[in-house]
Amino acid sequence: MRRSPWRLAAAGGLVAVLAAGLTTITASGATAAEVLLSQGKPATASSTEASGAYAASEAVDGNAGTRWSSAFSDPQWLQVDLGTSRSISRVELSWETAAAKAFQIQVSDNGSSWNSVYSTTTATGGNQNLTVSGTGRYVRMYGTQRTTGYGYSLWEFKVFGDDGGTGGPTIPGGGSLGTNVVVFDPSMSSASIQARADEIFRQQETAQFGTGRWVLAFKPGTYNGLNIQVGFYTSVVGLGQNPQDVRINGDITVDAGWFQGNATQNFWRSTENLSVYPVNGTNRWAVSQAAPFRRMDIHGNLNLAPNGYGWASGGYIADSRVSGSLGQYSQQQWLTRNSQIASNTNGVWNQMFVGVQGAPSGAGYPNPPYTTIASTPVIREKPYLYHTGSDYAVFVPSLRTNSTGISWANGNTPGTSIPLSQFYVAKPGDTAARINQALAQGLNLIFQPGIYQIDQTINVNRANTVVLGLGYATIIPMNGVTAMQVADVDGVKVAGILFDAGTTLSPNLLVMGQSGSSANHAANPSSVQDVFLRVGGYIAGKATNSLLVNSNNVIIDHIWAWRADHGNAGTYSWTSALGDHGLIVNGNDVTGYGLFVEHYQKYQVIWNGNGGRTYFFQNEMPYDPPTQAAWRTGANGYAAYKVADSVNTHEAWGMGSYCYFNVNPSIHADRGFEVPVKSGVRLHNVLTVSLGGNGVIDHVVNNTGAPAQGTATVPSYVVNFP
Repeated sequence: MRRSPWRLAAAGGLVAVLAAGLTTITASGATAAEVLLSQGKPATASSTEASGAYAASEAVDGNAGTRWSSAFSDPQWLQVDLGTSRSISRVELSWETAAAKAFQIQVSDNGSSWNSVYSTTTATGGNQNLTVSGTGRYVRMYGTQRTTGYGYSLWEFKVFGDDGGTGGPTIPGGGSLGTNVVVFDPSMSSASIQARADEIFRQQETAQFGTGRWVLAFKPGTYNGLNIQVGFYTSVVGLGQNPQDVRINGDITVDAGWFQGNATQNFWRSTENLSVYPVNGTNRWAVSQAAPFRRMDIHGNLNLAPNGYGWASGGYIADSRVSGSLGQYSQQQWLTRNSQIASNTNGVWNQMFVGVQGAPSGAGYPNPPYTTIASTPVIREKPYLYHTGSDYAVFVPSLRTNSTGISWANGNTPGTSIPLSQFYVAKPGDTAARINQALAQGLNLIFQPGIYQIDQTINVNRANTVVLGLGYATIIPMNGVTAMQVADVDGVKVAGILFDAGTTLSPNLLVMGQSGSSANHAANPSSVQDVFLRVGGYIAGKATNSLLVNSNNVIIDHIWAWRADHGNAGTYSWTSALGDHGLIVNGNDVTGYGLFVEHYQKYQVIWNGNGGRTYFFQNEMPYDPPTQAAWRTGANGYAAYKVADSVNTHEAWGMGSYCYFNVNPSIHADRGFEVPVKSGVRLHNVLTVSLGGNGVIDHVVNNTGAPAQGTATVPSYVVNFP
């Protein structure tokens, strides 16, 4: 690369550029690293070919296989908004055959007045690496003459410049996934695999509030004679592109022997992307909250109850196939989405099926207690780690609308593969400043298994960024900061992370979009998947709200927002674990699948945006109000699910709220659900229940529905409201 000479200013200060395109040394002596500024940032163009295909965003998405293409005329332009004014040092253009012969690179601070920093009339296309010098928020290619009779077409338009003051050298992508990602391959003996899995299970079986975080990962191939038992904070995953690539002749098991056959505390564990042939024809997955079962291919039955059919309290299946029966048995509630089953057996109060082939009829609710929705209106399956044969990558499934069944029914799941080299792999001990620098460079983010204490907010500002936690990677905000803030941009995917409130009150744990966000993201929504938010239990956590959604069109696909009702000593009392709300939705057209929100001290969920849809909601009110007045003055408690009076359109299906006021069983809640009475606000298949008669919920929705009370633990139902 050409190097610029050293130059001295008249006053003797150093204003040279060292290794242009790599590092700038400023007059103060500080270094500013050159980083990729444009990837994933908002892009616009003068036109697009083929009625909107080949969009401007496809030239800044980091994917060399997608492109922007213009109309067949001159002039045409493509511009990218860097978000703030930056010093520009280099531009890379990767042209398709339809290239520019004459064009300029221009910069602007306002998007209307432009300055040229490069100009040519003799370009021949191909790959161009241009050294430039300028400052601006907006950068554009302005073409005035084409090389062909077609339009202008760019595979990639990359703008490089200073790192905005983060300082230090460019942070490389890729690297080790960490020692707590334990990788097995088919050449290993079954005995050695089983011994290692058993060793980890012994550490994690009862470690409900421990610090261990693990991934057991299987490379493609066949494995025989295994029974992989899954404990707390453990993820068992296949590293193939599809579930059939990893075959387990054996079982992936969760049972409740550690808790005397009671599965209601089998939290924080998962399995994903495996094909399982159970030894006796039935695989057991007896879990409750925060235990996703994704992209699994079960050749036999799947039993969701513990041995002996003890209590179990709800879970989540997505993008999975069960060739036999899905046995709900003692499960109080469960959501199955975009899956395929041969049949379903039993269930207790609130079993829901969305886009499931083979689902039972929803007729006759609440007897049987099934809510069945034929298709899933909008979903993008969770990104997942896989092995390409030479290295790791993350596969990002495509957006689906009005879908049924599994995404891999006809071969590979449609989507995009992102190599590990485009991720910063964070490790425990990394600072938020380093993570933010990596994100600012344009890298995606993977968290190794472990616990991350951060003293400033992690800022995700680039569209289409993937943020993926492995093995229940846990982020704890220190000093009252918000743990993670996502900008109001397209297509950010946040998945597989446990946010654990710190001991100083934070306003929020995860925020999607800034306050006042108004952009429409329907074509490329952001998503929150298998994200779990905890206030108390491990430490005496404090967060006013756990998840705040300001952006429009966000997909929430399986969360558990939990203010602790038990845990380590001193971490879960009315005054030590402080949390008002689990979820607040301000954005419009937000869709939620599998909202598990429990024990917060005010409204568990507040929905302020229009066009919201919820498919399955499971809630327990706070266990621990010491008195009626301590919970709320002027009314008896707070509803679990509050749709704001200003909302005109909202619809929800399969909603359950329970009370268990064990500190003071005389406590009443006026209602489980509170909504404005408007034709556009509709609830379907809603229930409340008092667990063992510990307290009373006087109505189901507003002032409709009989009281939930009494030791018989019989629900009160409202099938449709209004």
